[in-house]
Amino acid sequence: MKNQYKDFGICDLVADYGERTVEKLKGRFEDLDRVAETNQLKVIAAMQKNKVSAECFQGSSGYGYDDYGRDTLEKVYADCFHGEAALVRPQITCGTHALALALMSNLRPGDELLSPVGKPYDTLEEVIGIRPSKGSLAEYGITYAQVDLKEDGAFDFEGIRQAINDRTRLVTIQRSKGYATRPTLSVDRIGELIAFIKDIKPDVICMVDNCYGEFVEEKEPLDVGADMIVGSLIKNPGGGLASTGGYIVGKKECIENAAYRLTAPGLGKEVGANLGMMTSFYQGLFLAPTVVNAAVKGAIFAANIYEPLGFPVIPNATESRHDIIQAISFGTPEGLCAFCEGIQAAAPVDSFVTPVPWDMPGYDSQVIMAAGAFVQGSSIELSADGPLRPPYAAYFQGGLTWYHAKLGILLSLQKLYDANLVKDTDLC
Repeated sequence: MKNQYKDFGICDLVADYGERTVEKLKGRFEDLDRVAETNQLKVIAAMQKNKVSAECFQGSSGYGYDDYGRDTLEKVYADCFHGEAALVRPQITCGTHALALALMSNLRPGDELLSPVGKPYDTLEEVIGIRPSKGSLAEYGITYAQVDLKEDGAFDFEGIRQAINDRTRLVTIQRSKGYATRPTLSVDRIGELIAFIKDIKPDVICMVDNCYGEFVEEKEPLDVGADMIVGSLIKNPGGGLASTGGYIVGKKECIENAAYRLTAPGLGKEVGANLGMMTSFYQGLFLAPTVVNAAVKGAIFAANIYEPLGFPVIPNATESRHDIIQAISFGTPEGLCAFCEGIQAAAPVDSFVTPVPWDMPGYDSQVIMAAGAFVQGSSIELSADGPLRPPYAAYFQGGLTWYHAKLGILLSLQKLYDANLVKDTDLC
């Protein structure tokens, strides 16, 4: 095994440090396997309840009328995530699109959107109108309010109470950290926040950005009172097989509103061809609990590799996990870039290229991204990215298998070692 790692350029010092880390994590990995087993049974039960058959895998084109596979898949998603209805479509291009769709379809001019967990992910800033953009919510007379988390990551309940008003129509709760160094929200914490908000204003819509969180825990946000959850199929629920798409699951009225916005008033869910993607959508969902389990193991391994070396990590090496993302702060652009070079070098696709920072659409800083993926932009596959701004944190995620995630982290460490950002004595 050590000779095989040498073929990838990993020296004995780095490989041995990695093996000592794996040995310490064996018991914890067994606990993760039990969560994956629970979620695997949940997915199978939803598929069996809705009588998934070979007929579901047939392609449709044009209007997509009477698309049995598409309609059945949406029932499977609704049952799997415990919602009343679901919208699962290849026409939803990404997670940001899914979130924009959910917001724009359930808010009206004069309404106010509230984020009680601080600033949302960078690409939502233009959707909301925090940064001006054509077609933003702000252009339609929808206002935005924000309550930041406290310094220790706790909810500012008094600030939230004061922010909720007669115009507050929808509350958006981002489960994952995005490009921030705050804790990811557990499902239980999300439930606590929703209960507090609903006690103040029962008719407010609580939407959870569920990206990167699906199948990490045994429960999902709809189990604790959320009205909608939103995500991308090229993240967790697509299992690495879905080549595009997004989903919204939740209350029937919310989903109907989203369907009419996605297509057209009067058409809704009745149209939308599946374009031959049903097999990958079904099979990806079937594999998702196992794939997510591998990604979580990789994230925990990364934290336990880098925290002892003095690099700040969120979550830390021992914390429980609520999404697949591991943030590692390097303090310098050189450290961030070296890490991403190592992740790229481990890829099965485009391993020979070197990632460089660039002005990526939707972001206000240059971003470096490492992703040698079978599906462009798929962050359930081994990938890492980060904005070129202090604290120069890399956001590592994915790995369709645990062994691939392990290789990526070891190669990232090798790159830092080669750049003299990690010393011999650190690894002994």
